[in-house]
Amino acid sequence: MARYKHYDYRQTKMLPVSYERQILPGTFECTLSYLIDEKIDLSVFESRYNNDVTGAPAYDPAILLKIVLFAYSKGITHSRKIEALCRENVVFMALSADTQPHFTTIADFVSSSADQIVRIFRDVLLVCDEAGLIGREMFAIDGLKLPSNASKEWSGKKEELAKKAQKMKLAMEHLLRKHRANDEAPDESIRAAESQQIETLKAAIHKIETFLAAQEEKIGRSGKPIQSNITDNESAKMPTSKGVVQGYTGVALADGKHQVILEAQAFGEGQEHGVLEPMLEATRESFSDLNLSSDVLKEAKLTADAGYSSEANAKYLFDNGIDAYIADTNFRKRDPRFKDAERHKPTREDEPFAKPRRDIKFQPKDFQLAEDRSHAICPAGKRLYKSGRHLDLQGLQTINFRAPLSACRGCPLRAQCLWNPDHTKVRQVAFVTGRVSGKPENCLTKMQRKIDSDIGRYEYARRLGIIEPVFGNIRYTKRLNRFTLRGRRKVNAQWRLYCLVHNIEKLQRYGPIQRPPPQRMRKVG
Repeated sequence: MARYKHYDYRQTKMLPVSYERQILPGTFECTLSYLIDEKIDLSVFESRYNNDVTGAPAYDPAILLKIVLFAYSKGITHSRKIEALCRENVVFMALSADTQPHFTTIADFVSSSADQIVRIFRDVLLVCDEAGLIGREMFAIDGLKLPSNASKEWSGKKEELAKKAQKMKLAMEHLLRKHRANDEAPDESIRAAESQQIETLKAAIHKIETFLAAQEEKIGRSGKPIQSNITDNESAKMPTSKGVVQGYTGVALADGKHQVILEAQAFGEGQEHGVLEPMLEATRESFSDLNLSSDVLKEAKLTADAGYSSEANAKYLFDNGIDAYIADTNFRKRDPRFKDAERHKPTREDEPFAKPRRDIKFQPKDFQLAEDRSHAICPAGKRLYKSGRHLDLQGLQTINFRAPLSACRGCPLRAQCLWNPDHTKVRQVAFVTGRVSGKPENCLTKMQRKIDSDIGRYEYARRLGIIEPVFGNIRYTKRLNRFTLRGRRKVNAQWRLYCLVHNIEKLQRYGPIQRPPPQRMRKVG
């Protein structure tokens, strides 16, 4: 019979551990420790403490920043878990020098350091520029919609919330009547459950009424009332590919050379039209404050998807001389390379949750316009007659044509030509002939013409390789699937910390930091 060496999992071995040697060269924790100890100005945290003469010594912000950023790099956001790792994981012990801060200290540090995190983010950005990781040739901006620590069930306009409270009152009155009628019921478990349900409804009604009395109606960018949220009124209800969530949009502006994040902010709104200007202005201010550029936006190109397309954004970009390429919702439809893309979209028969594909109808390009513009010929060979000129909202002049009833009645291509063949009698088509004289071209049309050019399509195609890997790293590699805090200020801090992790990884991989520095002793007291 074979013999094996004896082993026993119940045995214990005491090992001497050098914390300095646990921070290995080339690792993320090595780069993190070096940056915080040697490159980042932590004096911005001094104003948080007032214990020079009296009071207990505080945890060094360097320690707290190291363990929080290292935890975020592993996808860990809960302060209780971070506290446990500082007792159980040797790398966390090494980064914290075995100080073991309490979870309340960690949570308070993250939620109350929004201003300081902005300064640290800029310091890391300066290090990235010194290492040559920022190219200033192409920028890309996009947003990531994530749920926050708030329930969408507590969302609604003030009128809707008042109706919800009224329904709860009616339900509570019904339960009270039932409770009194069953006063002699022998089943105590039923009575206890009803009593608990009544108390729950009372608390919910009080919560809604308190909110309605204290808060004003929430107004959107359009000036109309939008849904508030009782739990976190700065968050918003947003549609995503995974359903409607109550949360924030984490917006990032990345550089094209190494995907370094130049600016990061969280916004409590689903629409991205209004976030372009504040993000660009914050980027310009950061580079100016760090003496990196007087106006970096005029040095680089900018790309963004259709979520940022609006007349106001286009005007802002043209007025400021920013070389931007922003797609609109019809960008792909105008691109001849995607003319057959519709037939490749999955139908409800292919996938259970796919949208049903609409049949492809004849477009104006399928009709032939006569040289004298007196008539047009449809795909079935029938003649359409002029029905007047039309000026559309963008200042374009068009000629309209309308088919006679005899041409469309009984036509074999009727189903492919009309969107509603059962009710629409004849087909109409319009051809653009030019712009209205004396009416200037608006900025959105200029942007469409710019992005439809060959160079515009080329520059816009670079967007995917710049910004999408950033969100892929943060959401899937770093496992940020929700914000754990409430309020835009706190969520902003958490989003910037995750973007800091992304930038520090870029320094780890492409920067000059390769070996751990000697650990320094910090003054205590």
